[in-house]
Amino acid sequence: MDAVLFDMDGVVVNSEDFWVELEEETIFPEVGVDDVSADEITGMNYREIYDYLDSEYGTTATKAEFVAIYDEAAKKIYGEHVALMDGYHDLLDELRDRRVEVALVSSSPHDWIEIVLDRFDLEFDEIVSAEDIDVPGKPEPAIYEYAAARLDRRADECAAVEDSENGVESAVRAGAYCVGYPNGAKELDLSAADVIVSSPAELRDELLSLRAPTENR
Repeated sequence: MDAVLFDMDGVVVNSEDFWVELEEETIFPEVGVDDVSADEITGMNYREIYDYLDSEYGTTATKAEFVAIYDEAAKKIYGEHVALMDGYHDLLDELRDRRVEVALVSSSPHDWIEIVLDRFDLEFDEIVSAEDIDVPGKPEPAIYEYAAARLDRRADECAAVEDSENGVESAVRAGAYCVGYPNGAKELDLSAADVIVSSPAELRDELLSLRAPTENR
């Protein structure tokens, strides 16, 4: 693999459990949607989450009100609560030592991504948000196809790391080698991924196995 495309929420940072609790216990009831599992929307862009909820269940909030609720919640979740994946800086260094490009591919908007980048001092060769494409995000494949193209690659030349069903579907449909990384309290069906790992150590071993050290190439 010439590049690794990392999802952010639930992969780079452990934000999914915070979002799930907040969505199910606070946000969804606040906009008039009860008894809906966050599993249905995990991995989706939050603007598309509103469209989905409004279409499937009906809401009592406008889209602008819904977006404002998410923006305020994101500041606290990313700025105060989340933690970085164990050993992530070392993993990025090892991938770069093997001349593997790394990109962040997230359904989150750039404002949220920047909070994570600044807080944890992270740099990527490319940063792609669902805001960057004019077509539906995950589970549609366009965001991964777009991210690969930004790296002058085809998606099938890239590995993608995903923790959600929608994210796995997006990566697989794009043709990327998908590593499923369940990293939350809820059990999700990631069986469509090419391989599933269960810890940062296993993720490291899997990604490094896809590219030999540069001195051996």
